[in-house]
Amino acid sequence: MLDLIMDKDPKSPISEAYRTIRTNIDFSSIDKEIKTILITSSEPGEGKTTTASNIALTYAQAGKKTLLIDCDLRKPKLHKMFKISNSKGLSNMMADNLELADIVCSFNETLDILPAGSVPPNPSEILSSNKMKNFLEEVYKLYERIIIDSPPVNVVTDTQILSGIADGVLLVVRSGSTSIEEAKRAKELLLRAKANILGVVLRRIKISSRKHGASRYQYYYYEEGDKKKRKKKNGRHPSTDSLQN
Repeated sequence: MLDLIMDKDPKSPISEAYRTIRTNIDFSSIDKEIKTILITSSEPGEGKTTTASNIALTYAQAGKKTLLIDCDLRKPKLHKMFKISNSKGLSNMMADNLELADIVCSFNETLDILPAGSVPPNPSEILSSNKMKNFLEEVYKLYERIIIDSPPVNVVTDTQILSGIADGVLLVVRSGSTSIEEAKRAKELLLRAKANILGVVLRRIKISSRKHGASRYQYYYYEEGDKKKRKKKNGRHPSTDSLQN
């Protein structure tokens, strides 16, 4: 669980940044409660799964009954993030008429996780099916927050299908990596699908120690695959996130 900073170090500045995102989401709509939140990125490798996982944890820690769903049926990663089995999941439930209770994994009292399951030959058809829509309507009644980890919107059409169903969408971009053109294209595709874009989560922001008081953001963290605890002084943080509307 190397990337689950909300679980591993809930008092860290990064965890506080995730809580700020949660607060901004909750205040983004006055007339309608934002319950189903879809997390996507423009391209692979920008940190959407890490973001989705930690945002789900922020809601769970706030006492909201939360369901985290892996809808990236092509390259699922949530099961690796939480170290759970992916032998059965969303795709199997859609294909074999399984019950949610039979395959959902409880991380704690307030957070349930639904892995993607077996990689199907027709992800777009599954996600656009009436069965999928009915499933989301069902869990909408059972949970206070539903966080959906979806594929990169610029790569496949799956996210466009789901974005119209969700109450809101967060677009994850990576500072110094995501190009302006990629981010603009992602926004255009989401708007075509009539998605309610809540904002942008900007990851790995380069913080200047003089301008932004980076000394307040010094912390210990684990890099993926590294068992040694390292101290990050100034410069590029591994998971400094912010929500920009």
